[in-house]
Amino acid sequence: MTEPPPAALAWAAETAGSAAPARVVRRLAGGTHAATHLLRTGRPDVEMVLRRFPPGDRAARYEARVLAVLDGLDGWAPRLLDADPDGRRFGEPAVLISRLPGRADITGPSAEAAATHLGRALARVHAVPAARLGPLRDGLAAAGDPARRTGPAAPVLAAHGHRLAAREQVLTHYDYWSGNVLWHEGALSGIVDWSGASRAPRGFDVGWCRLDLVLLHGPSAAAAFLTAYERASGETVPDMPLWDLFALANSHASVETWLPNYHDLARTDLTSADLRDRHTAWTHSCLAAHEAAS
Repeated sequence: MTEPPPAALAWAAETAGSAAPARVVRRLAGGTHAATHLLRTGRPDVEMVLRRFPPGDRAARYEARVLAVLDGLDGWAPRLLDADPDGRRFGEPAVLISRLPGRADITGPSAEAAATHLGRALARVHAVPAARLGPLRDGLAAAGDPARRTGPAAPVLAAHGHRLAAREQVLTHYDYWSGNVLWHEGALSGIVDWSGASRAPRGFDVGWCRLDLVLLHGPSAAAAFLTAYERASGETVPDMPLWDLFALANSHASVETWLPNYHDLARTDLTSADLRDRHTAWTHSCLAAHEAAS
């Protein structure tokens, strides 16, 4: 990813009230959709995060709207500092956001500890009052044409997917996986990359994160995550096997493309074949669970 242009550094300095341009501290790992860099200004000394999106991408506009709704989420989400959704300053849509403590890390805590922290943090997200969610999109409607879902899970969703849309809507992150959280001194310290946040049933995030944990660590981590989430939220997730199949059908054709994200966060032991094999095994397990629950 290219370094931020001088106009972006001048914008950051202007936002911070600094007479001198900001400087790049480092690129932040964890995703490929946006180019994300930590910046610092002097006099005053301010750290902020610049997220740049491809020209014409609407994610910057939507992320700015989401972050305004979240208003920091009691310290769990960044605050919006400024936005240039049309890319007028340097040709790329972008947002400037506050820096949260910690770093993305999918290698540090034990699998069970990481899963437990992830479950508890997601319960906080889903507890945001529904009255605040009005400006957000309908996440299931944004998930795309059901006909594009593929793999062995797709026919089950075609027959039973209507049950998912009837569930209570909560604030969903929409891309809740191990690379979109930060860790500080062994504890989960924040959640980043809110460009897809939506109103959707809680199972959307839960199923997506369970799939990620299976790919990284195996089914036991997915089970620990669900247990921690349900204990922290005081809610069970209706139709959990069906939500797992929803995540699997939506990723069946693309799971190998997730490999660069995992490698960027130091899980270079994983291969494309590993992701496909684990995806296939999880599909068979979830199909059996759905059959048993039906």
